[in-house]
Amino acid sequence: MLTGFAGSGELLTAAPVAETIGSPWLWGISIAVLLGLLIADFVITRKPHEVSMKEAVGWSVFYLALPFVFGLWLWLAFSGAQATEFVTGFVVEKSLSVDNLFVFMLILAGFAVPLAVQQRVLLYGIVGALVLRGIFIAAGAAMLQAGTWAFLVFGLVLFVSAVKVLHEATRGGQGGKDVSDMRSVRLLRKVMPVTDDYHGTKMVVRQAGRRALTPLMLVVVAVFATDIVFAVDSVPAVYGITEDPYLVFVTNAFALLGLRALYFVLRAVLARLVYLNHGLAIILAFIGVKLVLHWAHTVWPSVPTIPTPISLATIVVVLAVVTVASMRRVRKDAEAQARRT
Repeated sequence: MLTGFAGSGELLTAAPVAETIGSPWLWGISIAVLLGLLIADFVITRKPHEVSMKEAVGWSVFYLALPFVFGLWLWLAFSGAQATEFVTGFVVEKSLSVDNLFVFMLILAGFAVPLAVQQRVLLYGIVGALVLRGIFIAAGAAMLQAGTWAFLVFGLVLFVSAVKVLHEATRGGQGGKDVSDMRSVRLLRKVMPVTDDYHGTKMVVRQAGRRALTPLMLVVVAVFATDIVFAVDSVPAVYGITEDPYLVFVTNAFALLGLRALYFVLRAVLARLVYLNHGLAIILAFIGVKLVLHWAHTVWPSVPTIPTPISLATIVVVLAVVTVASMRRVRKDAEAQARRT
């Protein structure tokens, strides 16, 4: 809800007051369930083991079913508007999280992480992403309370992100990056010695009478560093769908929780989604336009806005086109390779 008054020919808008369904008890229950699921994941990954496809698919189905059950509860307990905003936000965040998996895949390959401990690395990455996004969500809510200019800022951030993602896509994606050359990793190598081999899930060991880091610590630091970048993109994106901080939080939580299992399901498929970054660039730019129009509408009410159902339909269509185009491109490349041989 916005309030304002006219003076000297100017329309002055007060800070927006975003309505939220997140009562203290609902926040408490949601955080408790989230912590319970994370603790269960840590118990599951306590003993290093290679993840079978059956195990990965089972957990992926569970974590993909949860948000839709939650969306149905929102529909029954509150309204279709909140449920639609949640589902749309979840689809956006899940799409961006698949891009996370690309980077995780590069990091795990770049550091030659043993298969038995890969899921523990992914879990650390998910926890780090949840913490960082919680901080960004709180900061975003504070900005929205400060004034409608926050919508314009978020929109510009998404435009910049869209250009960056598209630039990476036209250069052939992120495959050329040497993740071990990241600044944070290089700094860590200077601070403490690093062992040559992995020691299970241990990140610090005693070697030759002194403490030393294992390569696992470098991997976790690299994953955390990329989490920061993705938080900058994802939080403004979901604020473009809903202004409710509670819905922003739960969409991020549901999108991230299933990443550990989804990675092992999609590991072979990820390389085939050659146009994923092109699609993500379009989605980020589209939500950026939605945010700028929303800001303009608060200043000039005659400016139209984009309804949430239209946003959901657009995002689903973009993802479907990207998937089909990627599969066709991979098939044509395979046929061309077969003809050459």
